[in-house]
Amino acid sequence: MSVINRGVVDWSGENPGIYLKDPEQLGGPWVAVAVYFRVIYSAYGRGRGMIVLGAPDVAKGYPEAPNLCLADNLPLMRYLLKEFVPHYGSFQGAPALPKVTLIQATRYATDSADASTWQETLGADGVELSMRWTGLGKPFAADVGTDRTSTGRHQMYSLFQGAQGGQILLDGKPFAGVAVERDFLDGKLSSAFLAFAESWVAPEVRS
Repeated sequence: MSVINRGVVDWSGENPGIYLKDPEQLGGPWVAVAVYFRVIYSAYGRGRGMIVLGAPDVAKGYPEAPNLCLADNLPLMRYLLKEFVPHYGSFQGAPALPKVTLIQATRYATDSADASTWQETLGADGVELSMRWTGLGKPFAADVGTDRTSTGRHQMYSLFQGAQGGQILLDGKPFAGVAVERDFLDGKLSSAFLAFAESWVAPEVRS
């Protein structure tokens, strides 16, 4: 049996997220969600992007509502916004998602000097987005078949690392809400998590 997956690699890179709930209504909807991409391979090239829905239930883009995306490769982000993000559970059906305003990023930074924290930041003229993870836990690897991935048509490999806390910031101001423990694959994972060495592979089609 070959150890090589001969399917098509649609993209590979990093894909951490932070999903927040109202601490007074932990059983309620997400009040702010964000996902970060650092893609090292795709048909649309390499790139970084951060998608933030600061008002998931509001069908408006930035600046009318804090629903925006900063990215250094906008065609890549349009592809991910069309083909992948709508399938992510915390983004599914969000009225804000089709209205997200895409903005060309002019700067980015990663702060990972402290082993227990991680931060990603993207900025453009007059606007800055950041995601911050604190209290990082023990990582684990996952090999997820097409029957369990969010798209239902990809094999996905990744290394996940949960965090005790997470913040989504717009111009340095954090959105309200807290990360929560949730069911994830065969166990539990915080809704503030890192996802590294991630690859989405469309299975080989045999004639």
